[in-house]
Amino acid sequence: MISILKKELKTYFLTPIGYIFIGLFLEVSSLIFYIYTYVSRSLNFSYVFYDSAIILTFIIAILTMNMFAGERKTGTDQLLMTSPKSITSIVIGKFMAALIVVLITEIFSLIYLAIISHFGTPDISTLGTTLLGFILLTMAYISFGELASSITDQPIIAYIITFVFFFASMYIKNLSSIFSMISFIDLYEKFVNGIIPIEETVQLITFTISCIILTIIILQRRKNLK
Repeated sequence: MISILKKELKTYFLTPIGYIFIGLFLEVSSLIFYIYTYVSRSLNFSYVFYDSAIILTFIIAILTMNMFAGERKTGTDQLLMTSPKSITSIVIGKFMAALIVVLITEIFSLIYLAIISHFGTPDISTLGTTLLGFILLTMAYISFGELASSITDQPIIAYIITFVFFFASMYIKNLSSIFSMISFIDLYEKFVNGIIPIEETVQLITFTISCIILTIIILQRRKNLK
C-alpha cells in the first residue's frame, strides 16, 4: 500500500493535477474568507470551511477521475492488475493519496486562522469539530470519486458522474427525506455548529467504507476475468 501511496502522490505533484486542485480550492476559499472577514466583519472561521466544503463538491473529481479510469485509458491498469499487490491495498493506497492532497490544502488554508487571530479570538473548539467534519466529508467524496473512476475508462465520464452525484446530493433531500443520508452538506452542517453528531459521523464513515468495498469488488471481478 505504501508504494501505491507514494506513486499516487508523485502523480499528483509531478503533474498539474495536484496543483490545479490546491490552487482552485485556495483561490475560491480566499474569496470566501475575504467576504466573511473583511466585508461581513465576522470572526467565525468555521463558516469559511462550510462554504469551502461546497467548493469541494465541484472540484474533488479533479483528484479522483484518473484513479482507475486514467489507468485503463492508457493501458497501465494491466500493471496494477498483474502486480503482486492486492486490489485492497491498491484501492486504499489511491484513496489515502487523494486524502493527503486535500489535507495539505486544508493545512494551507489555516493561514486564514492566523489572520483572524490577529483581529480577535476565534472559537477553537468549534473549529476543531468543523475540521473533523471536513475530513469525514472529504473521505466520503474521495471514496465515491474512486468508485466512479473504477467503472469507466474515460476520466471525463468519471468526473461527470462524481460531480453530478454530489451536486444532486445538495438538493435531492427536497424530493424525499429518505435521501437525507446522502445530503452530505447537511450532514456536515452540525460539525460547523460545534457538534460531533454520532448519527452523521456514522453515516459518513459508512458511506466511505461502502464505496471502498464496492470499488474493491468491481476491480477484483475485473482482475479475475482477465
